[in-house]
Amino acid sequence: MDHHIPMHALPEEIQKMLPEEKVCKYCGVSYLILHEFKAMEEKVKAMEKEMKFYQGSVDREKRLQEKLHSLSQELEQYKIDNKSKTERIYDVGMQLKSQQNEFQKVKKQLSHLQDELKIKYRQSYIFRLCFC
Repeated sequence: MDHHIPMHALPEEIQKMLPEEKVCKYCGVSYLILHEFKAMEEKVKAMEKEMKFYQGSVDREKRLQEKLHSLSQELEQYKIDNKSKTERIYDVGMQLKSQQNEFQKVKKQLSHLQDELKIKYRQSYIFRLCFC
């Protein structure tokens, strides 16, 4: 602890006081020292309160670091899952496109066969009319 050297000398009236006038009649401690002691007690209390706050800060920071680490791991897992699902969606999309193309082909074939059926039906009708 640093030794405090006052910047200004005590006023002459205080210097001329008798020692029994400068001390507490109950405990015998100099009033000047008592005042300094009380001021130091207040500083210690304030510092203890601040230390508790910082102690809590350290604990909170540790919990937050753990939470951050956990969230970072979750984020990485979500990125991996997202990539996998994106690839799966792409594959399913390609399958859908292929099925749609196949469906269009079958639809064209059906239309063509329906047209042929109509032609055959007309030919059959005409043939029956001619030979009946």
